[in-house]
Amino acid sequence: GLLSDPWEWGGRGLCLHCCHGTCIVPQHMGMAQKPPVNMAIICPDCSMEVCYQLPVLPLDRPVPKHVLSRRGAISFSSSSSLFGAPDPRQLSQRRGAISYDSSDQTALYIRMLGDVRVRSQVGFEPERRSSHPYLCIDFRTLHTRLGCRSTSASSAPERRVHRLLSFQRYLHSSRLLRGVPQQIPLHILDEDYTGQARCMLEKVGNWNFDIFLFDRLTNGNSLITLTFHLLNQYGLVELFQLDMVKLWRFLVMVQEDYHSDNPYHNAVHAADVTQAMYCYLREPMLAKSLTSCDILLGLLAAATHDLDHPGVNQPFLIKTDHYLATLYRNTSVLENHHWKSAVGLLRETGLFSHLPAEDSLNMERDLGSLILATDISRQNDYLSRFRMHLDQENLCLSNASHRHFVLQMALKCADICNPCRPWELSKQWSEKVTEEFFQQGDIERKHKLEVSPVCDREANTVGNIQIGFMTYVAEPLFGEWARFSDTRLSQTMLGHMGLNKASWGGLQQEQTSVSEEAEPSAASSNAEDGAAAGKRDSNTATTAGGTSSKEIPQGSRES
Repeated sequence: GLLSDPWEWGGRGLCLHCCHGTCIVPQHMGMAQKPPVNMAIICPDCSMEVCYQLPVLPLDRPVPKHVLSRRGAISFSSSSSLFGAPDPRQLSQRRGAISYDSSDQTALYIRMLGDVRVRSQVGFEPERRSSHPYLCIDFRTLHTRLGCRSTSASSAPERRVHRLLSFQRYLHSSRLLRGVPQQIPLHILDEDYTGQARCMLEKVGNWNFDIFLFDRLTNGNSLITLTFHLLNQYGLVELFQLDMVKLWRFLVMVQEDYHSDNPYHNAVHAADVTQAMYCYLREPMLAKSLTSCDILLGLLAAATHDLDHPGVNQPFLIKTDHYLATLYRNTSVLENHHWKSAVGLLRETGLFSHLPAEDSLNMERDLGSLILATDISRQNDYLSRFRMHLDQENLCLSNASHRHFVLQMALKCADICNPCRPWELSKQWSEKVTEEFFQQGDIERKHKLEVSPVCDREANTVGNIQIGFMTYVAEPLFGEWARFSDTRLSQTMLGHMGLNKASWGGLQQEQTSVSEEAEPSAASSNAEDGAAAGKRDSNTATTAGGTSSKEIPQGSRES
């Protein structure tokens, strides 16, 4: 299992029924050899049966009552006094945590080098592999009496265990400050869904990868699953000796910090950018030159490049005197916030804590340099420098600074690659980003602020916004990228962008023609209504007494 063998601990362990340290391995029965794997052990204190083959947390004393007085978590290591191992040095690398709930002091959730679920509720059936949104984690269940397993699992109340947040992160994620988040039920995933998601990951390098479908198949965990898969596929977890629990916790926290109520800047967008970044990293010019550190930074930057995005742009933060604008002096406000948020999660999880301090700081600095490059207000600066390098043909990817600059351009392309996707995907992204613009415009209009140019839903349409974006932003950038990496992928992206631009133009013409046809019909209808109203008014006047003073009909006034 994920925990060491209780036989090797000398038999000390925690009985989840009486919450006392007890000898659960039957050495006291006079057994000189290790018992069978499926042998049921009787706790001498409470006479409850314990299934031997499943992992148990070894404690040398009961958990104090005041510790269990509220919901929370305990972090522990093998060097702490809670471990009752004969020789703590044998378990010096063990780390983990206990989550608990005051409503059920006998239900403990043990997380140690992976997640191991231990429950003492009667009749709780073991969960199937991949039945939890944290995929690729094994769950083991410790039962009470073997004869109670037939009890219906539905009788047990459903409980959720949440991650213990720091005070600032708790305030940030509270309903009071961020609104009521969309409650996504943690349904048990069917094996067919996880199998389809696994099949999609086999084709993660295809440019027509449907991230929306993948997000549904992973129960809304596309960013976690995709990033973890790519890091593992490149062998970066083993190469950099990343702790699996810390990595998984980091990815979970990253996905949590994306606002699910944003139509566009959410975790699905981050997953889409990460997938696009992976496609660019596989291009021949980059694949033969980038180091493992470059690839790690590129994937992490893609996953965190819009972390904690508020759903409004930088000018909105500046004109509303937002504290972030003041903090970063109105310069790359959002990008600085994304970077600092990512660094905060790296340090909170200790993902790079095993690396030398200088190396860890360098990775944080390079990560920030990549994220800051996504500032759209500095687009011309990066594009001019990129064009100059291509004109002079002096890009040398054996140079670390040049490789980093190419990574910056790759991330910029991945961030705004939606117009280069197939029409079915590009159209969805265009509608989502435009809706986010319009929501900002509604807020500005509500608070009597000047409505930003592309955020006025009364003066703009999805089509004209997208055509303008492609013409002035996307086409120049991807044209230069195609000069740098003239491959099939680059030509495919340019081809899709041309078709998508033409499609939006066609939709614009259709809407214009429909509106023009509607205006004459509306005018003629108003004229007919006015004439009818005038006739009714004149008849009414004649019937009333035939006065010589003629009233002006309301319809005539409108005409």
